[in-house]
Amino acid sequence: MSITSVGGEDRRAVAAAGDVGAPRPARGRSAQLALVLGSLSAFGALTIDMYLPAMPGMARELHTSAPLVQLTLTVFVIGLAVGQVIVGPLSDTWGRRRPLLIGTAMYVAGSLWCALAPNVGWLLGGRILQSLGAAAGTVLARAIVRDLFEGTAMTRFFSTLMVVNGVAPIVAPVIGGQLLTVASWRAVFVVLAALGAVLLLVVVFTLPESLPAGRRAPAHPRETLRTFRVLVTDWHYLRYVLAAALMFAAVFAYISGSSFVLQDGHGLTPQQFSLVFGVNGLGIVLLGQANGLLVGRVADEHTLLRTSLAVATLGGLGVLACAAFGLPLPALLACLFTAVCMLGIVLANATSLAMARHRSAAGAASSLQGLLQFLIAGAAASTMSLPGHVTAIAMAATMFLCAGAALATLGARPK
Repeated sequence: MSITSVGGEDRRAVAAAGDVGAPRPARGRSAQLALVLGSLSAFGALTIDMYLPAMPGMARELHTSAPLVQLTLTVFVIGLAVGQVIVGPLSDTWGRRRPLLIGTAMYVAGSLWCALAPNVGWLLGGRILQSLGAAAGTVLARAIVRDLFEGTAMTRFFSTLMVVNGVAPIVAPVIGGQLLTVASWRAVFVVLAALGAVLLLVVVFTLPESLPAGRRAPAHPRETLRTFRVLVTDWHYLRYVLAAALMFAAVFAYISGSSFVLQDGHGLTPQQFSLVFGVNGLGIVLLGQANGLLVGRVADEHTLLRTSLAVATLGGLGVLACAAFGLPLPALLACLFTAVCMLGIVLANATSLAMARHRSAAGAASSLQGLLQFLIAGAAASTMSLPGHVTAIAMAATMFLCAGAALATLGARPK
């Protein structure tokens, strides 16, 4: 099935009437649904951001180097990518609920493994299990939204999810930084395990199946490969996915390197760093909310996406100039905020535009987006740390190049 984006006043918030058995969320449940799906999709950001203030201390306690501790971040991102490719197509066949329950349970187990890790090797193993579990929430939240919404209503709901997602970068580093004042970094992973367990119970009791049996794909590897072939040859889908992935890589370069750049390079304490991180997360929240108000009223999804990528590229250029010329910290923080907060607009619009044409394979389409998003982000973070330590120049150059490549990809046309 191929469905194009809908604009104007036709903002349907439910699945098409022709899909017999398609779930129709009641208006009163919209806020609850956004909270649950937003929390699921925030698993990745929450798990990354909460332990960022602890990374320098983890390197000292585990008697290892900063690049090896940073590798726990890269491994987690790669696991998120691989897990989504597995879970997404399976959910098109099994439905969304069963893979989601299994994945959330894996996340809890992986978090406890990390909390008990005696060395960096064991920590890497725990992060792999944790990431595979988090992948289920990340990919299936997008697929469930596509099951239930379409057109501008889908874009606005994705914008609402960005509000919930944006809370994770605000709250997670603050919680992590405060935990470090009373406990070791292991307490961070205990808290993540507890949060995962609570969300598992919420899914069990409040989140019904969103994909009726009549709309599920046949369980055949050849059919799955055919679906992926259709996706990778659809430039309309692929350019939006690549634009979102490259913009996410720009922000991930900031996520991966900022703790070392701002704490070691500019002398910020873990608590000060968490405050900076929270302000940037607040920017994502505010612009995500603004996007939901603007789309369909002031501009369409493509226009908002192109404008936000242009602003992000300028912000990345500003970060590079600050790093290259040693400009004061306030200038660096202002440019970082400008680049990072655009993620709230980019992901909402790019995801909606990409998913609009592939409702019948929402799980596979969501998984391919997640694969590219996290693989490109992981590659960018690894390249940034090749010299053996993260520098401000390396972080800034990665942010600028990725944001600029996202803008160029959006404007590219197939031959």
